[in-house]
Amino acid sequence: MSDKHFNILFVCTGNSARSILAEGLMNQLGQGRFTAYSAGSHPTGTVNPFALRTLAWLGLSTEGYRSKNWADFAAPGSPELDFVFTVCDKAAGEVCPVWPGQPVSAHWGMPDPSAVVGSEPQKLQAFQDTAIALKRRIELMLALPITSLDRMSLQQAVRHIGQQ
Repeated sequence: MSDKHFNILFVCTGNSARSILAEGLMNQLGQGRFTAYSAGSHPTGTVNPFALRTLAWLGLSTEGYRSKNWADFAAPGSPELDFVFTVCDKAAGEVCPVWPGQPVSAHWGMPDPSAVVGSEPQKLQAFQDTAIALKRRIELMLALPITSLDRMSLQQAVRHIGQQ
């Protein structure tokens, strides 16, 4: 891959929690080298309020997030993607659209914080734990010498990060 700006898509089924958190984190941590997007195979149409509270807890903007369909990113005129990561097991098992540009892909599965049953503080903690785990993975990816790795090595490295 050449030295350039990278587009990355985080995919989850509902696009209301994990993929939203990953989008916000990558846009902040990627420092302009990356533009992150998120989408879902079956978007809920809303962003989970705990995801927005967690973004605020991280000091990130909570504006502009919405639940989107992954087909939007396979349509003509959509951003050419360099990376596509699934962040939930359900989306990883689905047949994905054909992404223009044949992006590097990996599965970075995370437990669904939206599925946590308990008090409001317990639910918020689940979202914060998920965000911290995603942040670690994103930081590991950003530490890779992306522009000097061949495609196969890069593919292997991002898959390995998802297994951590």
